[in-house]
Amino acid sequence: MKRRYSGIFKIPLQMVLIVPFVLQIFGAVGLVGYLSFKNGQKAVNDLADQLMARTSNMVDLHLNSYLSIPHKVNQINADAIQMGLLNVRDRKTIGKYFWKQMQTYDLTYIGIGLTTGEGIGAARYDGKTVTIDDWVAKPPKNFYNYATNDQGDRTRVLDILDWDNFKETWYTEPIKAGKPIWSRIYTYYLPNHPYISASAGRPIYDAQNRLLGMVGVDIHLLKLSEFLRRLDVSRSGQVFILERNGMLIASSTQQPFTLVKEDILRVKAADSPDPSVQSIAKQIQQTFNGFESIAEPQKLHLNWQGETIFVNVTPWRDQYGLDWLVVVSVPEHAFMAQINANSRTTILLCLGALAVATLMGYFTSHLITQPILQMNRASKAMASGNLDQTLDIRNIQELNILAQSFNHMARQLREFFTALENSKAELEDRVEERTAELKTALSELQRTQAQVVQSEKMSSLGQLVAGVAHEINNPVNFIHGNITHLAEYTHDLLRMIQLYQQRHPSNDPEVQALANEIDLEFLIEDLQKMLSSMKMGTDRIRNIVLSLRNFSRIDEAEFKAVDIHEGIESTLLILQHRLKDKPECPAIKVIRDYGNLPEVECYPGQLNQVLMNILVNAIDALEEVDANRSYQEIEENSSQITIRTSVSDSQWVEIAIADNAGGMPQQIKNRIFDPFFTTKPVGKGTGMGMAISYQIITEKHGGKLECFSTIGQGTEFIIQVPIRQQVGTAI
Repeated sequence: MKRRYSGIFKIPLQMVLIVPFVLQIFGAVGLVGYLSFKNGQKAVNDLADQLMARTSNMVDLHLNSYLSIPHKVNQINADAIQMGLLNVRDRKTIGKYFWKQMQTYDLTYIGIGLTTGEGIGAARYDGKTVTIDDWVAKPPKNFYNYATNDQGDRTRVLDILDWDNFKETWYTEPIKAGKPIWSRIYTYYLPNHPYISASAGRPIYDAQNRLLGMVGVDIHLLKLSEFLRRLDVSRSGQVFILERNGMLIASSTQQPFTLVKEDILRVKAADSPDPSVQSIAKQIQQTFNGFESIAEPQKLHLNWQGETIFVNVTPWRDQYGLDWLVVVSVPEHAFMAQINANSRTTILLCLGALAVATLMGYFTSHLITQPILQMNRASKAMASGNLDQTLDIRNIQELNILAQSFNHMARQLREFFTALENSKAELEDRVEERTAELKTALSELQRTQAQVVQSEKMSSLGQLVAGVAHEINNPVNFIHGNITHLAEYTHDLLRMIQLYQQRHPSNDPEVQALANEIDLEFLIEDLQKMLSSMKMGTDRIRNIVLSLRNFSRIDEAEFKAVDIHEGIESTLLILQHRLKDKPECPAIKVIRDYGNLPEVECYPGQLNQVLMNILVNAIDALEEVDANRSYQEIEENSSQITIRTSVSDSQWVEIAIADNAGGMPQQIKNRIFDPFFTTKPVGKGTGMGMAISYQIITEKHGGKLECFSTIGQGTEFIIQVPIRQQVGTAI
């Protein structure tokens, strides 16, 4: 035995403990350091991409907002001229009107050029003061620039120039295009105020659609550079905008032009005085063989002066002809400084951990051995309830005996607790089975209770609505029936007065004074209008009462053949207060796509309840989406509810109600018909509306109720009920 184990005992126990421990610590720290460095690099790439994407989105939003204003102003002015609200021949009034618009919008120029060669405009050449330009048809000295006061009135002539509409791209290009466009970017030199402008123009017509000329609005492109300099990315990186031909439009570092004496010369990005802009533009041009081929956003890693630069190139276009590129660049060193510092710290920690592990392993080996530690851990685990513990057999005889005894004890404990767990599991299964039965019974009880409460509520509501409708209907019918006679009597009396005035003219001063006092002619005219208005009012009240009675259907508790469209219209009329225009948002449009339906056998009141639940949910969803949109965004993409009816397979009627709200996720759609499930805040929904609607359609009418929803597009509910009910269908 001694010979058999003599070779093993030559290995010092301290080395067995220290060497693996030290290698493990060193390897773990080194691996953590390496992964930390790699994750840092990946985080840098992700952060750079996010920063550039956010910056590109900000620039895109600013361009959409800033460059949409000129065409909107042009549209307003063109419509006003075509409707005759502005007279193009009254240049003084139009000049003051343009002056007023300049106070409202951050623009450089608003003007009009006529086919006669005349024109008028308001300008902010120095960026602050608004002046008025007025010119007649033919040069020379036909262009006058006027200073203005606080009211927009002309005070004095500032300058006189030669001007010809027909030689200016500002005028000729929109006329030639025949539609709203952007003219080419042009420059002027004004003392201390370089003028680089993009001009939006559109033709104008009179009421007979005859060409009058064009309206144009200029914006100062240097303000784009000011915006780019305010972006966060410009502190470490840069942003610039260029045309497809490579010409700079705006830059966050330098002005996109050079000044030679009194001439403003635009520069190409590849020739920019900024060496980084120049290098980035050249590398992009070489990568894509020019700027024209870039149709989608591109992410690049470029090199400049031996350093990596993250570059994001995003095309930007609008519907009026602009086609620009937005370039965002961020140097890698802006993010890597902290990563490199962390790498050095990791190396130092790795070396320190190696030294500390060596010392700790040496001293620990004198105090305790690994088998004893293992036994200690196993004992604690068993005390905590984890009985699956087994000690490894070691080469030390005393520890072998102790390990075997420990394993025997652990095995006996496992057998004992296994038997105990089996008994416990059997008891738990019986308890769970009973609990499931109780839960099922409770759920059925809650469902039945909610259905009874809902039925009682709808019955009470129907009785109340029917009673109110009945009480209103009688006096309204009385008033409506007598208005006709009242109108006839009034007409006869007025004829009598007119005949009397014709046959017996009187100069009696008292009669004349009374006629003047009561304004007899106005009274005769207004009285007839008043009676007509009263008749219209009673007609409206009768229609509302009829809709309330149709919706309540209090007298129709059994199956009855009814017109489905009548029930839909009654429900829409009741919900009209939520569908109409509000100060904060436009009306919700209701699109009716009604088919030719026969009368359908159903419970009318309960079917109206289902329609009400679905329409109210659609309105709630649309209002939730509109709350996060501006008035203009809602007008451009209006909220809509589409109601479609049709006959399916000649035996079923299908009602589809769809909205264009945000839709719902799959996990919510799967539970939409569950009792007590709701996504609305506490106090705004019980979660029983759609569950009861589902029961009304499927159980009481033998039909189908399905929900289809797509995120970002909207939700559609489809109701199918049989045209004729089979005997025994309803429960």
